[in-house]
Amino acid sequence: MEKYLYSAVDKKNRKVKGEVEATSLAQAQSILRSKGLFIVGLEKIEVMPGWLKWLKSFNRVKKNDVVHFTRQLSTMINAGLPLTTALSILKYQSSPALGVLVDEVLREVEGGTSFYKALIKHTEVFNRVYLSLIRSGEAAGVLEKVLARLSDNLEKQAEFRAKTKNALIYPAIITAAMVAVAAIMMIFVVPKLTSLYSEFGAELPMMTRILIGISNFMVKTIFLWLFLLLIGGYVFSRWYKTENGRLWVDRRVLKIPIYGKLKTKIVLTEITRTLALLMEAGISIVEALEIISGAADNEVFAQSIKAAAKDVEKGIPLAAAIGQFEYYPPIVSQMLAVGEETGKVDEIMFKLSKYFETESEQAVKGLTTAIEPIMMILLGIGVAFLVIAIVLPIYNLTSQF
Repeated sequence: MEKYLYSAVDKKNRKVKGEVEATSLAQAQSILRSKGLFIVGLEKIEVMPGWLKWLKSFNRVKKNDVVHFTRQLSTMINAGLPLTTALSILKYQSSPALGVLVDEVLREVEGGTSFYKALIKHTEVFNRVYLSLIRSGEAAGVLEKVLARLSDNLEKQAEFRAKTKNALIYPAIITAAMVAVAAIMMIFVVPKLTSLYSEFGAELPMMTRILIGISNFMVKTIFLWLFLLLIGGYVFSRWYKTENGRLWVDRRVLKIPIYGKLKTKIVLTEITRTLALLMEAGISIVEALEIISGAADNEVFAQSIKAAAKDVEKGIPLAAAIGQFEYYPPIVSQMLAVGEETGKVDEIMFKLSKYFETESEQAVKGLTTAIEPIMMILLGIGVAFLVIAIVLPIYNLTSQF
C-alpha cells in the first residue's frame, strides 16, 4: 500500500485535506470519489525503502532533537528571520542526524517547495499532527504563531513523559534486578551447592528440595526457554503491528488494575491537548479527529476517535459522539457539551488536558507509593526463602561435626 496526499472539496463545498492509502493513483482517486469528494490535488508521498530505514535507524533523529529544533525555529521566525535563513543556521546547530535532514529541507524550500511539502518527505521524524499544523499555519500565513504554539506543546509533552518515565523507572529497575539476581542464583549458585549437599549426604529440608527442583528445571531448559522467548517475541511483535493485534493488547492494557486507569489518563492528556492545538490552528473538527486517530498511543482510543469523526461528519455533536464510549470519563462529554454550546471547544480541550495531566501525575505518584512497599515485601520474602533454603542445610552440616 502507498500513501497519497490529497486536497479536495466535499459535498458541502468545504475544503478538506488529508492522506489516503491505496495500491495505485487510480485507486486513490476512486476511494476519494466514493466518499463524495471533488479532487483538487493528489500526489504520492515518497516512502523510504525498508532497508534504508533500517540503516538510518542507527543514526536516527531523537524526539528531543525535534523539540529543540522547533523551539529554535520558532524563536528565529518570530524574530523576523526568513525561513531559509533560519534553516541554514539550524542545520549547523542541530544534531548530526537532524542537521542532514534540515539541509535537505532547506534545499527543497530554496527550490520553491513549500515548507510543509519539504517536511512531509520525512514522516519518520515529523508525525501527522506536526505536519498538519505546519500545513495549516503556512496556508494561513501564520507559521510563526503555529511554530510557537507547537514548540510549547512539544515541550509540555516531553516534560510530562519525562515525569511519568522517571516516576516508573525505579520500580522497573528494582524488578529487573530481582529477576536477574534470582536467575543467577538458580542457574549458577544453587547447582554448586547441590553438589556440596550430595557430597556430604545431607538431609535436605522441603524448602531446599523445592529450590533445587526449580534450579534443575531452569538449568536443563534454559536454552529452550530462550529460544521460545525469542520466537514468541518475534511473533508477538509482528502480530502487534496489525490493527487487530494492537486492539486486543491495548484493550487489555486498559483493564489492568491501577495501571489501566493511569494509562487512560495519560492517553486522554495527549488526545485533548493535541485536539485543542489542531482546532486552534483552524483545522476542522473532523479532520482534527482523523489526525489524532492516527497519533493516539492506544488502538482502543484510536478506533473510538475514528468512529467519533464519522458521527460528527453526519452532524452528531462531538460530546454525544465521544460520550458513547466507556473509556472516556463523563467529564469529557460534559465539558465538550459546554464547549460546543459556547463555541470554545479548543479552550475546553486545553483545560481538560491540564486536568488529565494533573490527574496522571497524581496517579503516577500514587502508583509508585503503592508499588514500593509491595516490592520491598516481595524482595524480603524472596531473600528470606533463599537464605533459609541455602543456609539451613549448611548449618545442619556444620552442626554434625
